[in-house]
Amino acid sequence: MSDIFREVDEDLRRDRAEHLFKKYGGAMIAAAVLVVAGTGGYSFWRHWQAQKKQEQTAALVTAISQSGQGPEKGVDALAAFAGSADPSLAAIAQFNAAALMIRQGKGADAATVYDGIAGNAAVPAQYRDLATLMGVMQRADSGDPVQLTAKLQPLTTDTSPWRFSARELTAMLAARAGDTEKARTLYKQLADDQQAPSGVRGRAADLASLYGKG
Repeated sequence: MSDIFREVDEDLRRDRAEHLFKKYGGAMIAAAVLVVAGTGGYSFWRHWQAQKKQEQTAALVTAISQSGQGPEKGVDALAAFAGSADPSLAAIAQFNAAALMIRQGKGADAATVYDGIAGNAAVPAQYRDLATLMGVMQRADSGDPVQLTAKLQPLTTDTSPWRFSARELTAMLAARAGDTEKARTLYKQLADDQQAPSGVRGRAADLASLYGKG
C-alpha cells in the first residue's frame, strides 16, 4: 500500500514540475542564457580592459622615449598621450612632462601641470596629493607662504604617504614667512621622528640647530 502512495505522490510532483516548467520554463531558460552571456561578457570585458591597459602602457613608454629627441619633443608626445589615456596613466605622463619642463627651467608651466593633476577627481588620491606637493615645491620660493602652507596641510597628517616631505616644506615656508620659531619646531619634530627618511632627518636636524641659534 505504501508503494502505491509513493508512486501517486511522485506522479503528482512530476505533474506539478511539468506544469511549472510549461509556465515558467521560457523565463528560466532566458535567465540562464543571460547568466552565461553575462559571465562570458564580463570575461571578455576584463580581457579587453587588460589588453587596452597593455597597449596604453606601451604607448606611454613610447611617448616617454620621445624625450630622447629633446625635452620639448617629449612634452608634446606626453601631452598627446595624456589627452586620450586612462586617468592614472595620463597622470603619469603628465608627471613626466612636468619633469621635462623643470629641466627646461619652466617651473611655472610645470606647476600648472601639477595643478591639473591635483584637480582631476578621476586620478587616484595619492597621485593628486603628490601633484599638490610638487606644485607647492615649484612655487615655494615665490608663492604666498600662507596659501601654500594651507595646500600642504592635508598632506602633513599621519596617514599621508607624503607627510615627511610636506612637513619639511611647511617648515621651509614658515622660515620664509619669518616664523623661525615654527620652522625650528617643525624641523626638530622631523629630526626626532624615527619613521622619517634619514635624509629628511639629517636636513631637519641641521636646520633646527641653525634656527635655534637665531
